[in-house]
Amino acid sequence: MKRLIPIVFLLCTPVLADEQQRIEQSRHLAMELQQQLSSELMAAMQAEGPVHAIAVCNERAPVIAEGLSKSNNAVVGRTALRVRNPDNAPMGEHKAVMDYFKARLAKDPNTVPEVLFTASNGEQHYMRAIPMPPQCAACHGSNIKPEVSRAIAQKYPNDQATGFEVGDLRGSFLIRWIAE
Repeated sequence: MKRLIPIVFLLCTPVLADEQQRIEQSRHLAMELQQQLSSELMAAMQAEGPVHAIAVCNERAPVIAEGLSKSNNAVVGRTALRVRNPDNAPMGEHKAVMDYFKARLAKDPNTVPEVLFTASNGEQHYMRAIPMPPQCAACHGSNIKPEVSRAIAQKYPNDQATGFEVGDLRGSFLIRWIAE
């Protein structure tokens, strides 16, 4: 029996290393999506204000996510418990993870939770919480200007993604790795 323990440990080590590598790849993709989208949104906000930023988010977020997906054999995107875009609605497993994220952020707002798990379809999914930053309050906060509300309603008639406070769980980056 003692001989099996080192063998089992050696067999587990590459799996743990593979998972760590997948977490790093996923984290990189999530950060890349965040940086590219944030850069374009902030430029739009500075140039023409939040109404223009809504159009940028509506048009550019899917394009950025698709570009990252194609070049990485993954599906890169975002999801949320309260979505603006219905295409980003979460699956059951994702809802459970975000409920966990919400509880974690309530206990420790200084740590951004992330999870890598194998979904029921066999794919590996990585999720990283998106706590709402101050710059997003103009379009997702609890005190939105009327012209911004009208622009949101025009692009997203079934919007659920308002009423957030800074630090609340706004959503999650979601990286779905395509099973090979």
